[in-house]
Amino acid sequence: MALAFLLAAVLGLLIVKAVLFQLRNPSSPPCIRSWIPWFGAAFQFGKAPLEFIEQARSKHGPIFTIFALGKRFTFVTEEEGTEVFFKSKDLNFEQAVQAAVKNAVSVPAEAFYQNHGNLYSMMKGKMGPSNLHMFMGTLCKELNEHMAHLGTEGTGDLNDLTLLQHLLDNLQGKHLAPNYGLLMLWASQANSVPTAFWTLVFILSYPSIYKKIMEDLASVFGKAGKDKIEVSEEDLKKLSFIKWCTLEAIRLRSPGAITKKVVNPIRIQNFTIPAGDMLMLSPYWLHRNPKYFPDPDVFKPDRWKEANLEKNAFLDSFVAFGGGNHQCPGRWFAIMEIQLFVVLFLYKYEFVLLDAVPKEWGCTVYRRKCLQEYFLIIA
Repeated sequence: MALAFLLAAVLGLLIVKAVLFQLRNPSSPPCIRSWIPWFGAAFQFGKAPLEFIEQARSKHGPIFTIFALGKRFTFVTEEEGTEVFFKSKDLNFEQAVQAAVKNAVSVPAEAFYQNHGNLYSMMKGKMGPSNLHMFMGTLCKELNEHMAHLGTEGTGDLNDLTLLQHLLDNLQGKHLAPNYGLLMLWASQANSVPTAFWTLVFILSYPSIYKKIMEDLASVFGKAGKDKIEVSEEDLKKLSFIKWCTLEAIRLRSPGAITKKVVNPIRIQNFTIPAGDMLMLSPYWLHRNPKYFPDPDVFKPDRWKEANLEKNAFLDSFVAFGGGNHQCPGRWFAIMEIQLFVVLFLYKYEFVLLDAVPKEWGCTVYRRKCLQEYFLIIA
């Protein structure tokens, strides 16, 4: 009985503390929590994150906080918050991701903080647009070798062909550098694999888009067939529509959130975000803002005609690769490798989807079933 009373008292104090914190901070954003100490809204949020974010935005407005697993996650969903997210000096990206990096690839905190800036600058230079030509030959050769094992007809799981299994088969090779090498490998594949998958799925789902791409390929390489082709950087420049398809697939299937840590209190609209909060930005919902993307839920590659890609500029409010001083250093490499994969795959094979593109269940689009789109190789 005494133990039960003690637990009830502790639980009551925690709930009162949470309520008083909100009352003492009327300038803080609305906070979503539950009666369960520490866990907070983790269960509801984890069940369907994107849907949870949209419901919270509809109920509480463009800025709100989710308390989960002992931490405060404050989401910003409109332009003013986006500008602060990418430009404020009171936010820190490294502090937001250091623990995750340590847990994932065992990089100690001291080594991470000491080396991250230099490594970022190095990778940004090595993988910049002016250096992409150095990777073309090797990538093209490896992709051709990978596709040589597919055969000439039959059915299969499209996701398996977007290099996921190839990656898993080679994770144990001695040629991989420890820690940071594994981190870079993971970063390059974790997003490229599903993006390559979705790019192909969207292309095949729109006959007019598929037809245009095949006409473009024929104009550069001749009639499509089984012959192995070597693709140069100049060839990819002539196939800009495939690049648009890749970017449009990225827009529609971007991650749920990116984050920075608040190191000093910041003001956004009428709210003060306290130090210690994790400030969150949702590319998924920003990319569905009709102000910047008319018909936001429709796959429309032509919208990228307005982007100044020749000067390495995306469309306004496109934040799939982050922004500010911490944009993904390998973004142009990632786009190039996916574009190259699509070129080689569509040129060598004629194929159709056996199932329709799965509809989005609410807002949760990354369920496993979505990655089980089967196809039929015809030639």
